[in-house]
Parts: sequence; structure tokens; C-alpha cells
Amino acid sequence: AVGRTFIIAPFNIPSGSRYPTIEGGDHIFATMFSYGIPVPFTNTRLAAKDIRRGDIVIFPFPQDPSVDYIKRVIGKGGETVEMRGEQVYINGEPIREPYAFYDPNVLRARQMGGQPPPRFGPVQVPRGQLFMMGDNRFNSSDSRYWGFVDESTVKGKGWVIYFSHDPDDGWFDGYRLGRIAQVIH
Repeated sequence: AVGRTFIIAPFNIPSGSRYPTIEGGDHIFATMFSYGIPVPFTNTRLAAKDIRRGDIVIFPFPQDPSVDYIKRVIGKGGETVEMRGEQVYINGEPIREPYAFYDPNVLRARQMGGQPPPRFGPVQVPRGQLFMMGDNRFNSSDSRYWGFVDESTVKGKGWVIYFSHDPDDGWFDGYRLGRIAQVIH
């Protein structure tokens, strides 16, 4: 328990909302000291470090704190977040997101169905809060739907994939050995 609290912690990723960075069936280690040394049973950290935009972090789901979520930090307290089409803007400026995935099949279906390009915001992120998104933008339950994450509740930072198995395959198939030991960024 001490190692899980202070050093690294394993997490199983059940869905593909962070695809292609992290896929459903990936098992990852997260560093629990990336943002400072956690003080047990509190939201306090000694030698606290800033959470940065682009970090993939683990936090309790705001609507059910018993469930851990993993998402990418997009906006921080005081910033304005907006999404127009496939471009995210922070304070009116476009940000570079090489990790963002927009499924071309979903995009094509949206266009054929006459749906406008995705749009969100603008919203201002309150101080001490984070705006989170999954990399798979058409398949992610994130801050666009359930709101902000309290920065003090972040548990750790995604670090490395230690095991990967496609959840749609049986026990004898679907092992993705090429994903093992991939550093998450």
C-alpha cells in the first residue's frame, strides 16, 4: 500500500477515450509523486509541482469519486477553453495537439448526416480547477460533459504501459506486445 500511495500505482484502462495514446485493455503505471509528495489521507502535497497542459493525469471522477479517471490536461485555472471543429483554443489562441484523434469514419458520418463540426465553449476554467479531455475526441466522456476537476484531487501522472490486451479478444489472442514499455506522453 505504501508503494501504491507514494511511488507508482497500476491502473487498468477499460475504454478507448484516450486512443491512440492509451488503448482499451492497456495496463499502465502512474507515478504518484509527479506533482509532489502526497500526504496520506489529505489532498496536500509536499514540494508541490505544477500540473502542465498536456499531462495525462489520474483523478477521481467528479461525479463518482470512487472511480478513477485518466485524461489529458487541456485547460488550467483562469484560462478560457474553446473548441471549434478539430481545433482547441486556449485564451483565443490555437494549441498544438499531435495526440488528438478525430476518427475519420465518425467525421464522415457527421458530415453526411448534416451535423456541424464539433464546437464547445468558450468556458473559463475556475482557479484551482482543470479542464480535461480524452485524446479520442469523438469518444470521450470528459470536461465537456461533466465539468472541471479540482486540481488538488489529481493522484498521479500516467507513466508507462506494462501490459496490453485487446478486451474484445479472448484470453489466447489480442496480446499487444508492441505496446509494452511504451512511455505515455
